[in-house]
Amino acid sequence: MDALAISRRVFAGARHISPSPPVRVRAWNGEVWGPSNASATVVLNHPAAFRALLAPPNDLTSGEAYVYGDVDIEGDIVAALEFAAGFDAAPIASLKLVGLARRLCGPLRRDDPVRPRPSGLRHSVGRDRATISHHYDTGNDFFETFLGPTMVYSSAYFLEPTESLEAAQERKLDLICRKLELAPGRRFLDVGCGWGSLAIHAAAKHGVDATGITLSAEQAEYARRRVLKAGLADRVRILEVDYRKLDGEFDAIASVGMFEHVGRRNLYKYFSVLRRLLAPEGVLLNHGIITRSYHRSIRRPPSFVSTYVFPDGELIPLPTALEKAESAGLEIRDVEALRRNYSLTLRHWVRNLEENRDAAVAATSEITYRIWRLYMAGSVVAFDSGAIGVDQMLLADPGRPWSFGRARLLATDDGVPLAQHHLGKGPAE
Repeated sequence: MDALAISRRVFAGARHISPSPPVRVRAWNGEVWGPSNASATVVLNHPAAFRALLAPPNDLTSGEAYVYGDVDIEGDIVAALEFAAGFDAAPIASLKLVGLARRLCGPLRRDDPVRPRPSGLRHSVGRDRATISHHYDTGNDFFETFLGPTMVYSSAYFLEPTESLEAAQERKLDLICRKLELAPGRRFLDVGCGWGSLAIHAAAKHGVDATGITLSAEQAEYARRRVLKAGLADRVRILEVDYRKLDGEFDAIASVGMFEHVGRRNLYKYFSVLRRLLAPEGVLLNHGIITRSYHRSIRRPPSFVSTYVFPDGELIPLPTALEKAESAGLEIRDVEALRRNYSLTLRHWVRNLEENRDAAVAATSEITYRIWRLYMAGSVVAFDSGAIGVDQMLLADPGRPWSFGRARLLATDDGVPLAQHHLGKGPAE
């Protein structure tokens, strides 16, 4: 059986297995299979492309097939990944397709991938600095292509799905400040401050004395320029330092999108350090991605994200995070789930990246563009399916005075009618 015939059979089998709407496939000779109205087209760039995509069967294999050009994905990459995720519903049938794909002969472009390999003791200060640099020092110009003017790299806070990303990100920044009950003169620490957006917002809008810390040299330089431009050099300082090496006392602490880098074994130490930095009656907001899987394998195989995007990153179940926080002496005051907010945020980022593809490639490389397009689109699927979530945990010194109700959390002039405060499927999705 020739390569075209085998590839047709693989695609026919995939359509039968996946419950999601099918993609189209365009073979290396121009032949097209699948519905003409499909949202996405998978392009097979050579006769062995399905082998590159499916064998061995894991997301690192398929991710590298796209990153190194064995296949291309045209159109809605999220729809393509939703179709692929449907294979999990029929593992035995999927393995039969893998066996069929292994019969495809020819060289693969992913046969010699350049995989980042961190060195040193896992989660040591030096290794953490290197892995953070791998992710966040991709280039400020690159991040600008998809984050937009707010330069906020975490879930936005939508009150209805058609509003702009910028409005939802500004609301998220303000919501964090309101949850922390920031006020003029209070000492505020932003752990993993990124490009300085939250520290600047907290100082400009809520009058705090803000300190932002990051391990990324590029982020720190960018954030300091923004602080100077905002005229806040007397109230905002940006430090390039590991949180474990920081001294001081703060009335309020925010950690947004940082504890995913900590690791399960270090979670108690992480919360203990933040507890030490917290002033009496202080309050801490931890905003982070969590897993909804409670299965722990002794040895986790490398995934696409852990290899190319977040070396040493580890997602923790919410109950585990809360237990470690309480064992470190913090009291749980509030927890809010933002799972669907993050999938919508990521859809905006994917669209922005695609629309600014030329600028993104110029700032980095074609391979980096593909890695991030795939990573963010795959994250949409993971959030939408409920495999992962993102939660804001409000934690406090147990001696902090109690706040009744949540009326303080949203600005009265937010501008979105209360009748629309339900996030369902909307035009942006």
